[in-house]
Amino acid sequence: MSHPTSLDELIEALRCLPGVGPKSAQRMAYHLLQRDPRGAERLSRAVGHALATLRRCSRCNTFTEEEVCERCASPKRDPSLLCVVEMPIDLNAMEQTHAYGGLYYVLMGRLSPLDGIGPKELDFDRLLARVGDGAVKEVIIATNFTNEGEATAHYLSELFHARGLKVSRIARGIPAGGELEYSDAGTVAQALIERRDY
Repeated sequence: MSHPTSLDELIEALRCLPGVGPKSAQRMAYHLLQRDPRGAERLSRAVGHALATLRRCSRCNTFTEEEVCERCASPKRDPSLLCVVEMPIDLNAMEQTHAYGGLYYVLMGRLSPLDGIGPKELDFDRLLARVGDGAVKEVIIATNFTNEGEATAHYLSELFHARGLKVSRIARGIPAGGELEYSDAGTVAQALIERRDY
């Protein structure tokens, strides 16, 4: 039995990226080797540097080079509001709105019993310690509207309510610029349920 070549190992390594199957990984590997060896070197250095320097923020659990990330250390943020998101990319999406001035906590996943991911794997004890710091008055749950995200939101809301915290959930409905005609029935129904005075 032959051992995998360095090319095979590169292709297999690229497959760890989300949405990258065998053919895409093969195309990426050949592109890096044939057309962009400098880009391959840069990619290699960047991944190595990130692995060596990044850690989890002790307050919000996102990636940072410091013990406490810049956002958590900012005196301009409202410490009474804590927004719970699934992943760092969700935190970035929230920040791009420029509509929120509180702090965050990143779960680094969502409850998924079929995948063996429960409260222990997501370290909910750490989150509960964070919301119990005396400063947090409202927790905004901003998990995704998938089955797992909804289950996570429900589980967390029960935990937070039991600790006397105000809990809210981000709303969902018709996107800005969206047309009813092109929206699915579930989205329209949710928009009706979550309507507000105008």
